[in-house]
Amino acid sequence: MAASTEWLRVRGIGRERFAGNLADCLTEMGYAIERSESTEPPESRLTARLSRMNPAVPESARELRFSLTPTSGGAVIAWVAPTEVPASDRPRLDRMVREITAGLERAVLTESHATAKVTKPPQAHLPWGPAP
Repeated sequence: MAASTEWLRVRGIGRERFAGNLADCLTEMGYAIERSESTEPPESRLTARLSRMNPAVPESARELRFSLTPTSGGAVIAWVAPTEVPASDRPRLDRMVREITAGLERAVLTESHATAKVTKPPQAHLPWGPAP
């Protein structure tokens, strides 16, 4: 998974629940979700394909892929695809990423009664953005 980039971490809930939160958030935006799990290595993979018209979703984001792996006390989401975004799509995709992040933060806080928290990893960046 060399092409992936750590995007978000969660502390206080597990990988499967965090994958469910991400799937719910993407479903609300109009994506159809395909989810697969593996035990060696422990990983959840999500592929999201836009199935309902959403003018906020740029062309380059019609298909998204993520990988979630467990960490000590939580999980991490790696952004797998898309890795390259045309300059004209970047503002809309950056806004969409902020909306997904905010949705995940709300879902995790609500579900865990504010005991779990979504954070950005120290070296977090998206593939089309500048590296830290």
